[in-house]
Amino acid sequence: VQLVESGGGLVQPGGSLRLSCAASGFTFSRSIMRWYRQAPGKERELVAVITTAGGKPNYADSVKGRFTISRDNAKNTVDLQMNSLKPEDTAVYLCNAFIAILGGDYWGQGTQVTVSS
Repeated sequence: VQLVESGGGLVQPGGSLRLSCAASGFTFSRSIMRWYRQAPGKERELVAVITTAGGKPNYADSVKGRFTISRDNAKNTVDLQMNSLKPEDTAVYLCNAFIAILGGDYWGQGTQVTVSS
């Protein structure tokens, strides 16, 4: 199983970034995919979840209306479009796959997002 995040960086408040997670080594289309984030000194926070086939995504209250999760089962990717970014969105963003047949959760290495002027 491999999850590789990309797209992080430094952005000014109010700006946008698009994160992408490339998945391999498992049946992507059958796996629930999530984006988490972890800021220094804080617990890991679930940001967004997308189910396997067309279900309505779920978001943390702190990002509703600003972030959009999407998946492409043909390309084995899950993206997180982040708009109207705030300094409090600064964190390492991690891609997560729940793979029931393999017994649980798998994680990428993460990508740093820094929102600062």
